[in-house]
Amino acid sequence: MQDTRSPVPEFTFKAVLAGLVFGVMFGVANAYLGLKAGLTVSTSIPIAVLSVMVFRIMRSGTALEANMAQTVGSASSSLASGTIFTIPALFMWGLVPTTAQVAALAFSGAVLGILAMIPLRRLLLVQSAATLPYPEGRACAEVIRTAIGGAGGARWIVMGLVLGAVIKLTAGFLELAPDKVSSAVPGLPNAVLALKISPALMAVGFIVGLRAASVMVCGAFITSLVLSPLLTVLHGAGAADAGVAAPILSSKLLNDRYLIFIGAGAVAAAALNTVVRTLPTMAASFAAVVRGLRQRTEVAAAREDKDLPSGVMILGMLAILALLTLVPGIFGGDLPTGGRALAAGGVLIFALLFVPVSSRLVGVIGVSSNPTSAMALITLAGTAAIFMLMGEASKAAVLTVGTVVCIAASKAGDISQDLKTGQLLGATPALQQFGQLIAAAVACFAIAGVVVAIGNSEGFGDGVAPQARLMKTVIDAVLGASLPVDMVLSGAALGGAGILAGLPALPFALGLYLPLATMSAVFLGGLMRGKIEKDDSAGPGVLAASGLVAGEGLAAVAIAGNALITGTKPPTVPMTTLTVTIGVLAVVAAAWLLLRARKASA
Repeated sequence: MQDTRSPVPEFTFKAVLAGLVFGVMFGVANAYLGLKAGLTVSTSIPIAVLSVMVFRIMRSGTALEANMAQTVGSASSSLASGTIFTIPALFMWGLVPTTAQVAALAFSGAVLGILAMIPLRRLLLVQSAATLPYPEGRACAEVIRTAIGGAGGARWIVMGLVLGAVIKLTAGFLELAPDKVSSAVPGLPNAVLALKISPALMAVGFIVGLRAASVMVCGAFITSLVLSPLLTVLHGAGAADAGVAAPILSSKLLNDRYLIFIGAGAVAAAALNTVVRTLPTMAASFAAVVRGLRQRTEVAAAREDKDLPSGVMILGMLAILALLTLVPGIFGGDLPTGGRALAAGGVLIFALLFVPVSSRLVGVIGVSSNPTSAMALITLAGTAAIFMLMGEASKAAVLTVGTVVCIAASKAGDISQDLKTGQLLGATPALQQFGQLIAAAVACFAIAGVVVAIGNSEGFGDGVAPQARLMKTVIDAVLGASLPVDMVLSGAALGGAGILAGLPALPFALGLYLPLATMSAVFLGGLMRGKIEKDDSAGPGVLAASGLVAGEGLAAVAIAGNALITGTKPPTVPMTTLTVTIGVLAVVAAAWLLLRARKASA
């Protein structure tokens, strides 16, 4: 039997502990960010830098330990993505889940995603290295090499973390600044210019870059300055033609009746475009699963090529299927055993479909651009149709099936990047896979706790949890609820026009769907990024932006926790000269930090 031990420390207590601590911190921040903005960011690089900083303080630590820390730490962010894109819809239906239920769903999806990647690692990361570069995995490997060599970078994360927390606490706890500043546009009914006071959203714009941020804000401008006044005028004109007084169409009514469905149509068109373009990838992925399973009969020749045993993969998947089938209430409601078995089967089918697709996609475009929500939409529509044919009509069951699949696909993309980093550094794949399983068991409770706490304290009202609201709309439509088809088709036409014009499909559709206040903040962050090339993913600017995301997210969770304990909802701060001035100064401070970091990375 060959020696599989690493010649240098790799799977150590301090590496796993650092990964768990930083992973929960950034996972909580990503959960908050995704609920507010519908976007999440990759956290491998900032966790790697912070881990190296801790190891340097301890005067011990290797590159493989730093890699293990970021592998463990990044697990929570992928759990956050799948959870926030779906679970808030249960609150919108009044079907409030328990923390244990959400944690079990998150853990199930994470385990499926990790285990399903075991037979595919050699094919996708080793044999397809020329066509699948896994850009974030490579960037993270370079960051670890540089940081271990003595270069700085952690201070930018700390500066961003402190500033983001201070700004959020100033606005949400001290009540000195409004959540957003806005102004009506004269002559255009229901047209509003708005800007969210959010360093985290600015950080997202900085991370995704100027082009993507510009496309998003263009979509939002179309909705706010064209569609909103147009629908308001047409609604009043139609009533006047019918001989009745023109009603007052509030912005909330406008959104609930029209804009949300136009946005849903645009996102659906983008999702369909993504599926059509990736059909060859999906076909290749099925073939990859078969070839990968055959290759599992071979014994790994070296430590750097050793995965977890096939028995762990098979028994783990069977255990997850048993959990989903036998535990009452895990899919919500009073679904019988037969219904749970049907749901568990749907989970397995769609997970095996999208896990390899997700891994291949992030191998080209990276984790942050992985269209997980598009895969979730397809899962929900397919599952809802199957349930209808089988005589079931459980909204909660359909949604929670989508939750598990969404998390599995997100997890597959995440661990693929981590394994690429490990491959470049000479790590042991089996240890990385085991570390991710440990992280999933811990992070699932942290993410579930955040989502349930925010749902019970603040709730998921207008502009919050946009993807989950979209999932709810899809399920309601397939299961027979009323749907304004004209609005959906109009949105699909707008999204299709953007695709024909050469615009990135999902960013443009998200811009049409999300509020202008959110997209304006993202665009401002994109402006701060300027003309820096995309391959600057490891620079101080992105590290500072990651700190802003983490700082605001942690402060927001603390505010939500305080509201839950005290039984009060966070207040809405009115716009006055003083509060608006403080809010503008907060935006300027975040912009200053991003600009300063950008110049440092230029």
